[in-house]
Amino acid sequence: MNTKTTKIIYWTGIILTSLWFGASGFFELTTNKLVWEITQQLGYPAHFIYILGVMKISGVITLLIPNKLLRLKEWVFAGIFFDIIFAFFSKLVVLGFPATIDAIIAFAMVSITYAMFRELYTANYSQNAIVS
Repeated sequence: MNTKTTKIIYWTGIILTSLWFGASGFFELTTNKLVWEITQQLGYPAHFIYILGVMKISGVITLLIPNKLLRLKEWVFAGIFFDIIFAFFSKLVVLGFPATIDAIIAFAMVSITYAMFRELYTANYSQNAIVS
């Protein structure tokens, strides 16, 4: 895949991910009735919902900064994957499989975006190796 195609897929994924998780974070912080009811139905306390909202908004801001904070973006992707996985299993256990469709779609979208991120920004961890 050429670099131009990779960049288009990456930035499309970043925009979609940012819209998805930005809206989710906003709804959590503004106590949107539907979001709060579902989250509390899953058994999560109110203080957790606020923390989740702040982390999602912070992550979205980080993802939207081009060509900077690459290590932090790795952490953001990890956090998003944790959020999706926890949402999937919480919904599966409490609400049943049909409620997990959004988590499955989000997982596929973020997986493709992360693969394009790794394609564009190859990690060179050998620079950080400790030489004895």
